Amino acid sequence: MKRVTILAMFNTMASTVIGPMDIFYQTGVIWNYFQGRKPRPFFETKIVTTDGKPLKCLNGIGLLPDGSIRDWESTDLIVVSSILNIDKTMKYQSEAVDWLKHHYQRGAHIATICTGAFVLAETGLLDGKTATTHWGAADDFRQRYPLIDLKPERLITDEGDLFCSGGMNAGTDLALYLVEKYCGHEVALQSSKAMISDIGRTLQTPYSIFQFQKDHHDTQILSVQKLIEENFDQNYPYEELARRFGMSRRTFERRFKAATGDTPLIYLQRARVKAAKKMIETQNLSFDEIVYRVGYEDSSSFRKIFLRHTGLLPSEYQRRFQRIESRVS
Repeated sequence: MKRVTILAMFNTMASTVIGPMDIFYQTGVIWNYFQGRKPRPFFETKIVTTDGKPLKCLNGIGLLPDGSIRDWESTDLIVVSSILNIDKTMKYQSEAVDWLKHHYQRGAHIATICTGAFVLAETGLLDGKTATTHWGAADDFRQRYPLIDLKPERLITDEGDLFCSGGMNAGTDLALYLVEKYCGHEVALQSSKAMISDIGRTLQTPYSIFQFQKDHHDTQILSVQKLIEENFDQNYPYEELARRFGMSRRTFERRFKAATGDTPLIYLQRARVKAAKKMIETQNLSFDEIVYRVGYEDSSSFRKIFLRHTGLLPSEYQRRFQRIESRVS
């Protein structure tokens, strides 16, 4: 039986503590109960805080931990819950960093939920490795931890003994992933069916909103960005844009990529996909009509672009994100 320690952090979302705990707690239990078999738990799970005191989550729910981080000498897996602000977290719970490093050196695996990746990043253990976090916190994470290879499009990253997940509910995905890693596919599948939770989700791109980089001081490129975003259905040759803003094409492309992180072509594609997603979510339009409205003539080409940027085909995106009343009737 593996020992799992869930570290509830200051200003955490309750679901990033309780969600993973429920997955680990019920593994081998609820499925066996439904099958009329004797429960066979695979994990011993406890919740700790840095000081052992009760913790109030962001939604006001109080958590009564099993103890503090100093009450147990060993564990097999540590799960770090979400946080709201890394600076405040380090002000009140900085001892978590040394505690994580200590147990990692003794062989424990560490997993993070959502913005809990910031806490793990503070240890330096992720330097030179891949990680993920909530897509909304990706820019801040990159600026703070440039030595980490952030993959915000991924729902889960696996470095063998360090795991990260993106988004609050991704804690359930990560817990099921770890159940499969430690207990095998069949046990994970049983847990998935018992909890009615999908298994095998790998991307958070379908859920993310494109955050166009505007935190730079190139006013001309900001003007280009505004032009593209407000006129995404238009085609602008590079030469025309460059001339309009008094640059050569080569200089324009270099400055645009340096400021935004994207080429002008990718930026335009992202703007068009963002608009198409909104149309799919809110309007009853055919895909061909959406393709035309965002500035394409070839539906097949835009379908590939949509898949590349969201991880889903337009029809799959529609089934998942169109208005609820359209899906339950």
